[in-house]
Amino acid sequence: MNEDIFKGKWKELKGSVKEKWGDLTDDDVTAVEGKTEKLVGILQVKYGYSKDEAQEEYDKFMDDNK
Repeated sequence: MNEDIFKGKWKELKGSVKEKWGDLTDDDVTAVEGKTEKLVGILQVKYGYSKDEAQEEYDKFMDDNK
């Protein structure tokens, strides 16, 4: 899913993001604002993922939420 589609669906996806990654706070989710790079960065910090691992987790999540 490209960045524009992600931004457009962000309001719908917020709840699913919090379910999938329960360690994310409301502030984390708000900070993402539909930006893929921010979500991937927050996943790296909160879960200790490498950049590639965080991107893979994001990609899997987006595939599951098409």
